[in-house]
Amino acid sequence: MKIMCLNGWGGKMHDVLLPYLQREQPDILCLQEVVHSPRSSKPELTYRDGDHVLPQRANFFGDVCAVLPTHAASFCPAAQGVLWDGDMSVPSQWGLATFVSRDLPVIGQAQGFVHKSYGTDGYGDHPRSRSAHVVRVHNHETGRSVTVGHMHGLRDLRGKMDTVERRAQARSMLALFDSVARADDIAVICGDFNVEPDSETLALMRKAGFEELVTSGNFPGTRTAQYLKPGRFADYMLVRGLGGRADFDVIYTPEVSDHCPLVLRL
Repeated sequence: MKIMCLNGWGGKMHDVLLPYLQREQPDILCLQEVVHSPRSSKPELTYRDGDHVLPQRANFFGDVCAVLPTHAASFCPAAQGVLWDGDMSVPSQWGLATFVSRDLPVIGQAQGFVHKSYGTDGYGDHPRSRSAHVVRVHNHETGRSVTVGHMHGLRDLRGKMDTVERRAQARSMLALFDSVARADDIAVICGDFNVEPDSETLALMRKAGFEELVTSGNFPGTRTAQYLKPGRFADYMLVRGLGGRADFDVIYTPEVSDHCPLVLRL
């Protein structure tokens, strides 16, 4: 079983990302920064937040569904705001998505929020609403059930320091995860957490019995050359109940986003 976690950057690099996903065919894909604009037929729209302007795939969720047609797809929006087609505003939802191979029976799941609640009238001020999704599948080849959860951590304009909101976010993620997982499962929590390796977020997850694979594997970071700011860590994958050494990798090439894919093989 191949589990992949990736911040898809709104599909900005779709021309290389989509062929990569089609080729790799992860059994479970945890994808953050997913755009879904069902009222638009345009391939691309523009995100504007002050001086921050970013091209977005208008229906990034549908794009990924098309290259993973044998997967069950769940889109978990955090908010509905607007993207722009020139001077025309287009309603668009933003959040995360989970793709599970139909070969894997889904025997439990939960969708919820780790910060605020669904934003119905715009993306809102930072730190914005954040959703999370947890799925529990059974692997008949191994006879084990696997629970996988992911979130997109808060973006705080002041930086990636520990905050009260981030502490509450980590606890909410663990509570949502524990509502689905069972004691004998292989357990995986992943995502773009937007924190540093020495963060309280990761400390809380370690206290819950998880091993963090990026830093324990001595990887130099999870950002690609597309990311021009300082700081090379944002994405993490944690495991519990594996019962052995993890077959884990951070993928630096090809570059498919400003984040690297994280890949765990069970």
